[in-house]
Amino acid sequence: MAAERLDVIIFGASGFTGKYTVFEAVSVLADLKWGIAGRNRKKLEAVLEDMGTKANKNLKNTPIIIADIDDQSSLLEMAKRCRVLVNCCGPYRFYGEPVVRACIEAGTHHVDVSGEPQYMETMQLKYHREAQERNVYVVSACGFDSIPADMGIVFIEKNFDGIVNSVETYLQSYTKGGSNSGGGAGIHFGTWESAVYGLAHANELRGIRQKLYSEKMPRFEPVLKHRPLIFRSEIVNGVCLPFPGSDRSVVMRSQRFIYEQEKKRPVQMHAYVAFGSYVTACLVALAAVSFGLLAKFSLGRRLLLKYPRLFSFGFVSHEGPSEAAMERTYFAMTMKALGWPKTDNNNPPSGAPTKSLMVRVSGPNPGYGATCVALLSTAKTILKENDKMPGTGGVLPPGAAFAKTSLISELEKHDHGMKFEILANK
Repeated sequence: MAAERLDVIIFGASGFTGKYTVFEAVSVLADLKWGIAGRNRKKLEAVLEDMGTKANKNLKNTPIIIADIDDQSSLLEMAKRCRVLVNCCGPYRFYGEPVVRACIEAGTHHVDVSGEPQYMETMQLKYHREAQERNVYVVSACGFDSIPADMGIVFIEKNFDGIVNSVETYLQSYTKGGSNSGGGAGIHFGTWESAVYGLAHANELRGIRQKLYSEKMPRFEPVLKHRPLIFRSEIVNGVCLPFPGSDRSVVMRSQRFIYEQEKKRPVQMHAYVAFGSYVTACLVALAAVSFGLLAKFSLGRRLLLKYPRLFSFGFVSHEGPSEAAMERTYFAMTMKALGWPKTDNNNPPSGAPTKSLMVRVSGPNPGYGATCVALLSTAKTILKENDKMPGTGGVLPPGAAFAKTSLISELEKHDHGMKFEILANK
């Protein structure tokens, strides 16, 4: 007799993000049937034991599925065993596509925490139509990249009571009890590796986008201009730089999708990261430029990957951050929206925006707490609110996939979830 189909399988469960996803699954997936998968049974059993102890719950009877990224038939068998596959096996540039392919063939939904625009947009280019035909949702960027920004704009639009022209996002992170005094890393090597290869191949994006979108989006006025490279913002009382993550590319995909489906005016968006002083911001900018230059050359990439701790000033390691450091780390994304109030006639808005809304999305442990809760919450939302999602399936960013669902209230339920709040409405 065939094994019962599980609601969710966490693939790559013995990896750094995977094991904390298992921990959060105890609460987030409490009312669902879930299992874990990977290629090494002993390591998977150890994760169940460790995370069960941490969560004060016996996880020994959790189903274990053996699947290997290099064995397509094992990936297909794994995908057939569940309704949603939670993929924690990155960098997705190297390991993502075989899993997406297996899920589409099996008719299984797929979510992951990729922050790699080339991977995400290539998957959309290659598999969007097939996913629609198979009634499968493939949703990336379901973690800290880029749920706060993408769902933050969904939250803004629900609360704006008018037409939004533009949004600027300002990301801050801080450690309670001072700085990372233990001197430990703040990021796991896997995230660093994704960034190295993402920057190395950033020039691929233009070609992917030309194939993905044959027509340019219309120009909407007033155009949201870029801020200076380094500037002080009164919005967060900090010194800001452009945010190098995938937030903007993910938001732009969501906005384009909604524009094409609903003919709704798309929101323009720029993303920034804020620091406490000009000195810190300048040092970060210098490090980012050095990182970018090194990532362009194979020797530079080899050095970045061989000596991550050296080139990140101790911020990256193969062991990743300690649990104590993670539990003391918090993030806040402040978002300022500008637009126009609702009018009685349906005339398009003109002139300078006259209405503003400030919101904040915040949470604990952005890399490995809030990310894991968000990832599992997207899987749960696909299962419970499939009827509120667009069309029959497709390769979508989170804002497009979950705009009409209750994902935001699901994120707010959990200890390591995210809080969405209005700061000012003028």
